Parts: sequence; structure tokens; C-alpha cells
Amino acid sequence: MVQPPADRVVQEPRQHTNGKLNRARMLACALEIIDREGIEKLSMRRLARALEYDPMSLYRYAANKAALLDGIAETVLSRLTVDSADPDWAAQLRAVARDYRRLALTHPNVVPLLVTRPLATPLALRPRGTLRPLEAILTLLTRAGFSSAEALHIYRALFGLLHGHVLNELQELVDNPDETDDLLRLGLHRLPIGEFPLLRGLASTLATYDGAAELERGLDILLTGLTTTLVPHP
Repeated sequence: MVQPPADRVVQEPRQHTNGKLNRARMLACALEIIDREGIEKLSMRRLARALEYDPMSLYRYAANKAALLDGIAETVLSRLTVDSADPDWAAQLRAVARDYRRLALTHPNVVPLLVTRPLATPLALRPRGTLRPLEAILTLLTRAGFSSAEALHIYRALFGLLHGHVLNELQELVDNPDETDDLLRLGLHRLPIGEFPLLRGLASTLATYDGAAELERGLDILLTGLTTTLVPHP
């Protein structure tokens, strides 16, 4: 293989350079590229170069880039654990939420595939692997005594919270990290105080953002509301 000039060398995922090509290996390599460089840098040609295979050989496992992205979403969501036999449904949903946040923070560049991409695809046409957490949570909740419709409502409420949370947490950017004053660190001093007095006044709160604690607070509110308004039927 001809190497590019020294100043253009890209470090390829070493663990993918030997062995027989299969779908799992291809998706693992694609996920690593996205983790390192972002979705926009992934292409069939880029992936083939990392795997040291001809690009045409990849189409046996993914018909196009869209199918490849769906496979990556399935790969990540397959790591989301749902114990549908847990007798404490609220505790299990809390565990699922924490696990989902962990996956999102581990693979932040994949979050658009998990949160926004499914919105463009009808439910029944989404990759089956991405629907398994839904089926598992519906099983958990119907076993707990909720009707199927109530279980779906709870699932939607939970993942609505999770999607909003991970997007917010990943966007908590600091403008000037070396500043000691919270207003300056966040760049809020640029906002006219006459128009945004409350937002500017939250500088210290915003600067001490704790994603884990924020998620727990959101779950407290959500699960308390659900247990108050929806009662499982024995």
C-alpha cells in the first residue's frame, strides 16, 4: 500500500488491519472512525482504506452509507442493557437512562444517529436492532401492570427526556476556559444586561453544570409524575 506524505498520514484503527472481513468488524471500524473524526469524515472509501479492503467489498455488508449509519446506530444501541424482568420498573428505567447517557458520552459523535436520524424514518422501517430497547421497555412495563398504551407513553416520556438531556449536555461549551469569572468563562458578558438579566444572573449555576446530577433531577421529576398519574394494574 502506498503511504501518503508524512504530514498527511492518518492513524488508522490498528486492530482492524488483519483478519477476515465481516459485518461486525466493518461496523466496529466505522464506529471508531466516527468517534475519532466525526460522521462527516466517514465514507465507504475511507472505511475501506482503514480496513485495507477494496471499497466494493464493503457493499456486501452495507448497501450504501445510509445502511452503514443504521448499522452503527444498531451497534451502539446493542450495548444498552434493559432488564425486562426487573420487578422495580422505575429503578430499571433509571438504570436504562444512566446507561444511555454513558453511551452518549462515550460516543458523542454518534448521538445524531441515535436522536435525530430516526425522526426521518417511519418506526416500522427502522433497523430492528434500534427497536429492541423499545420492545424490552414495553415488556418491562406491561409485566409491571401497565397497559400497552401506557407503556408506550412512559417510553416516549423517558426518551424525550434522555434525548433532550444528552443534546444539552454535549452542548455545554465553555467560551474561555482559562477565565476565573463565570460570566467571562461562558461568554455571557456579551449579552446586554437589559435584555438578558436572568440568564446573566445564572452564570455560576451554568458554570457548575453537572450532567449526571441534572439527569437524576430530571428522572426524579419524570418518574414521580408517572407514578402519580399512572398506576399499574395488578
